[in-house]
Amino acid sequence: MDDEVKREIILEHYQNPLHRHKPEKDGYEKVNTANQSCIDNLDIYVDIQDKIIKDITFTGEACAISISSTSIMIQNLIGKTVKEALEYIDNFDKMINEKEYNADLLKDANVYDNIYKQNSRKSCAFLPYRGIREILAKYLEE
Repeated sequence: MDDEVKREIILEHYQNPLHRHKPEKDGYEKVNTANQSCIDNLDIYVDIQDKIIKDITFTGEACAISISSTSIMIQNLIGKTVKEALEYIDNFDKMINEKEYNADLLKDANVYDNIYKQNSRKSCAFLPYRGIREILAKYLEE
């Protein structure tokens, strides 16, 4: 994927993020995730039933990288089992930290494959993943 296509995908998910709203029904778990060094502050709401992610929404303010990363993450996690979602998150973490990862698993999230070149932006891209990982970890214990 060339750099121009990557920029277009990031910009589209920033300007028109998917699932950016409070949940319309009860039963969602909420986690707040924020970067201490900037304005990024997101509330992520997750609906998990029978260890399957049924829905994810989010609200809050953040930079273009955090918002677009959240939108892409949500698009890729809805419908996955908790275990599949954690594998996806692990792959994303490996990618942004220059470790071996499965690019096929990440789909549009591959737009961040060069984010490691801007160390300060890695925390922006990983912000929603930190939050959702916190919620998903509880389901492994059950």
